Amino acid sequence: MPVALNSLTEEEKVAGWELLFDGSTFNGWKQYNQDTIGPLWSVKEGVIICDGTGLGEQTGSLTTIRQFGNFELTAEWKITPGGNSGILYHVVEQPEYKHDYETGPEYQVMDDGGWKGDKLTEAQKAGSNYDMFAAPATKKLMPVGEWNTARIIYNNGHVEHWLNGEKTVEFEEGSADYTERYKKSKWVDYPGWNTFKSGAISLQDHGAPVYYRNIKIRAL
Repeated sequence: MPVALNSLTEEEKVAGWELLFDGSTFNGWKQYNQDTIGPLWSVKEGVIICDGTGLGEQTGSLTTIRQFGNFELTAEWKITPGGNSGILYHVVEQPEYKHDYETGPEYQVMDDGGWKGDKLTEAQKAGSNYDMFAAPATKKLMPVGEWNTARIIYNNGHVEHWLNGEKTVEFEEGSADYTERYKKSKWVDYPGWNTFKSGAISLQDHGAPVYYRNIKIRAL
């Protein structure tokens, strides 16, 4: 029997899973660096929608009010042609940070083949840890307009990204490999990036329509 959208099975409840999105409201969410949620974001037919008019004065990612440290998260997403978004974690709001990506590492959500901006590096494509660890070219990415399933695990510096049931990224924070990649990344210019080990989950507004549903998390 199919599981209803934005709901938990009894097995998931026993395992400690919680819904981050109830399917009909923004309870538990806010816009980054704001007290309310502006017109960029809406809920329709059990889906969180970013309308894609961001990157201007009204820009603002959608973040959880609750903070999470070690966790496992799953979410379904779909993108529009040429679209770009992301799922960030350990996001912190402080006056010196204007955007969620200044603190939070990102699971990349992207239309790899339809992006019209600067040429993407492999670590800027879907399923990657943005600008750090690239998802393999053999990953199973659904066509634009179809749902993908993301899974993120963070456990005391051990990080995994999964896309549609396949692992795309795995690394240890602080390892020699991690440190070398960091030195070559854009994040060296952001002193707050990945310095917090507890923070909000954030859905990125990157000026493109994007859709999220079935967002679930459990503490580890």
